[in-house]
Amino acid sequence: MQRVLVDGSRSNPLGVADAASMGSISQQELAQRGVYRAAEMLEATPGLIVSQHSGEGKANQFYLRGFNLDHGTDLRTTVDEMPVNQRSHAHGQGWTDLNFLIPELAVRLDYKKGPYSALDGDFASAGAVSVVYANRLLQGVASLTGGQNGYARTLLADSLDIERGGQMGSLLYALELQHNDGPYTRPDDYQKLNAVLRYSEGYASNGFHAGLMLYRGNWNATDQIPLRAVQAGSLGRYDGIDLSDGGSAHRYSLSGGWRRSSDASASSISAYLIASQLALYSNFTYFMEDPLHGDQFAQPDQRVTSGLQASHSWHQHGSDGNGSTTTLGLQLQNDNIHNALLRTQARQTLAVTRQDHIVESSAGLYLQQLTRWSDSLRSTVGARYDDYRYDVRSDRAANSGKADDHLFSPSMNLVYSPWQHSEFYANLGNGFHSNDARGTTLRIDPASGDKADAVTPLVRSRGMELGARSNWLPGLQSVISLYRLDFDSELSFIGDAGNTEAGPPSRRYGIELSNYYKPLRWLSIDLDLAYARARSREVAAPDDRIAGAIEGTGQLAINVDNGGPYSGSLKLRYFGPRPLTEDNSVRSHSSLTLNGRLGWKLRKHLQLEVEAFNLTNRRDSAIDYYYASRLQGEAQAVSDVHFHPIEARSLRATLTQRF
Repeated sequence: MQRVLVDGSRSNPLGVADAASMGSISQQELAQRGVYRAAEMLEATPGLIVSQHSGEGKANQFYLRGFNLDHGTDLRTTVDEMPVNQRSHAHGQGWTDLNFLIPELAVRLDYKKGPYSALDGDFASAGAVSVVYANRLLQGVASLTGGQNGYARTLLADSLDIERGGQMGSLLYALELQHNDGPYTRPDDYQKLNAVLRYSEGYASNGFHAGLMLYRGNWNATDQIPLRAVQAGSLGRYDGIDLSDGGSAHRYSLSGGWRRSSDASASSISAYLIASQLALYSNFTYFMEDPLHGDQFAQPDQRVTSGLQASHSWHQHGSDGNGSTTTLGLQLQNDNIHNALLRTQARQTLAVTRQDHIVESSAGLYLQQLTRWSDSLRSTVGARYDDYRYDVRSDRAANSGKADDHLFSPSMNLVYSPWQHSEFYANLGNGFHSNDARGTTLRIDPASGDKADAVTPLVRSRGMELGARSNWLPGLQSVISLYRLDFDSELSFIGDAGNTEAGPPSRRYGIELSNYYKPLRWLSIDLDLAYARARSREVAAPDDRIAGAIEGTGQLAINVDNGGPYSGSLKLRYFGPRPLTEDNSVRSHSSLTLNGRLGWKLRKHLQLEVEAFNLTNRRDSAIDYYYASRLQGEAQAVSDVHFHPIEARSLRATLTQRF
C-alpha cells in the first residue's frame, strides 16, 4: 500500500486531559528541538529544566515546579514502560540516567505534573514523563554527526517486516555510537554505545512487543569548581581540580508488553528485567576532609531491577456519548542492590565508609474511574495503595535491619467544558516519594560514628491545582495552571555522606503559562513561562528558603518548515536565579541560552543539518551550589559558590540518509 504522511499541529488534549498540566509532544516536534545531550529531550515538557554539573556520562539534574529535583527525585520517568528512577541509589534517591535514550526512536513524550493520577506512584509528585518508543520506523535512518570539542555520533536504525505463522511482525534495530570531549581542559572523553533490538506484532492497542536494550558509557568528569579560584585567576572556567574524577556505567534490559482492546474493555500487561552498574568518582570539597590524600569518594552501585505492570479497563457506553471507564491496575517492582560509599584517591580505595546489600520490594494497586456525565462535564476519581518492604544488610550490624511502610493515595479531577474550544480543570491528589532504604534502618552515622535516627520510608505529598485550556484563536493552544504542593518532609539520602538528612515540611505555590501557536502551515511558536515560590513550613523567615529551589523558567521556540528544501529553528531558554542558602543571602545568577538549527534537503532522502549551541557564547552557569571547600594551599575551608559552566558556543553538522 502507498504510504501517506499526515502533517498536523500539536496533538490537542481537549476532551482527553484530566489537568491543564498534562500533555503530549509528537515525534515531529521532538525532532525540531535540537538537544545538546539526550536527556534534554525532556525539556519539551513546559517548565522543566535539564542541567548537568559533571561529566557527560553522569545522570542529569532536573528542575520543575519549585524543585531542585537533584538527579530525579519527584520526577517519575519511564522509557518504553520501564522505570528509569533508581531507588536507594548510591549517589542519590531516584537516580535518573537517560544516557541510554535514542531520541530518533521516540514517537511521543507524555507528561503530567502534580500527584493527580492513580496510575503514577513513587517519584511522581512534581511530575511524570513517559517516553514512548516506536514499534516500527516508516523509514530507515543512517546519520553521521561531527562537531567541535571532539563530538562525533553515528546512528543506524531501521525496521524489517517479518512474517511469522501468517502474522506480520516488525523487527526494529538501532545502533548508536557517540564520543564527546566537551570544552574542558581535561577532555570528558565520553564514549557511549547504545543498541536496541525490538520485535512487535499488531498495533499499540492490539498487539505485543519484546525488546532488548544495551548501553555502555565511560567518561572523565570536570565537576563544579569554586568561584573564588576563578576570580583569583588560579583556575580557568573549564579547569578541574581532581583530574581523576569520572566514571563508567552500563544498563542492559529485557522488556515486553501485550495489549488487547475492544469496545467493551482494554487489557495490558508489561514486564521488565534491568541489570545496571555504575562506578562514580567525585570530589566536591577537594582537600577539606583529608589534606593529604584529598576528598575523592566512590559510589559504586550494582543492581537488578525487575517488575510487572498489569491493568484492565471496563467501558460502559451511555447515550449521547456519555459513559464511564473503570480501570484496575497492579504494579510490582523489586530491586536487588549492592552499593557502597568509599574514600578514594585517584580512583584507588583508601577506606570503606559503608557497604550495603539492599532488597527493596513494592506493590501498588490502583483503581480509577473516568465518568463522562455530559458533553460538558467529566470526572476522574482514583485511589492507590502502595506497600514497601526494605531489607538492608550493612557492613555495620547496627545499620542492618528490615522496615516496611504503606500509603493510601486518593485523587480527584473535574473537567468542565462550557464551550467547544475551552476546558477548565480542578485537581486534588495525594502522592509520595520513597526514601533510601539505608535511611530506614540507620542507627549509626557511618562517617562520624555518632548516633543517628531512622527516617520514614514513605513521605506523603498533597497537591491541588486549577487550570484552563483553550483554542480561542485558530492555530493557538493556550494553557494556564495554578498549583500548590505540600510535602510532609524534604527527607533525602545524602549519598556523598552516606547518611540521611531530614528536612522540615515544605510548601510550593506556582503558576504556569504555555502557548503553542501555528499561524501558518510552515511556522510554529512555543512560549512556556513558569514561576514558583518554595518555602519550608514551620521555619521562621528569612530562614525558610529551600536551597536550590527553582523560581522562574521560560522557553521560546520558533520552528520553520514549509516542506521544501530548507527548515530551521531557534530556542531561547531562561533558567532563573535560585536561593543557594536557606536565608536567601546567597543566590545564583540566571542563565540564558540560545540554540539554533538549520536543515537543508540535498536530495529527497538526504539531509544536512547544522546545530549551534549557546549561539551568543554567554559565560553563564549550568548549575550553582554554595558550600565549604578547601583548595590545596588554603589554611582552612572556605564557604563559597561552586559552579559548573555552560558549554561554550559550539557547532555540529549531521548528514542523514533515509531509506
